[in-house]
Amino acid sequence: MSNKSKLTPVEWEVMQTVWDLADPITVRDVLEHLHPNGGKAYTTIQTVMNILEKKKLLSRRKIGLVNFYTPTLSRDDISRSEISRVVEGIFSGSIAAVASTLMSLDDFDLNDLAEIRALLAQREDELKGESNGHSAE
Repeated sequence: MSNKSKLTPVEWEVMQTVWDLADPITVRDVLEHLHPNGGKAYTTIQTVMNILEKKKLLSRRKIGLVNFYTPTLSRDDISRSEISRVVEGIFSGSIAAVASTLMSLDDFDLNDLAEIRALLAQREDELKGESNGHSAE
């Protein structure tokens, strides 16, 4: 995902909904999920989804008079791209600096620490397997 394709908060909100709902989905599906009480206009959501299509994050297929949208990338793919951009741009590529910042947040607790330890142990095992010539799957 190029810098041009980075997502605005509203685009993230729409993409989260697209991933959460079964695809293909319509503008109305997204609107009713995000704003069941009419907080935004149909045309606003339609415009955002058209922008996401131009960014190649959604594909569109017209059936009759209705456009159906499908994500072209997974949530994980876009999240990794955005996080990589933040790590490079804010932390000069230092993953340790990111971890230190996250652990200094006020709501970081022992449960978070336990989860991170488990993830680190899993990743360490994967990396050791790769260095021994085994595929990490």
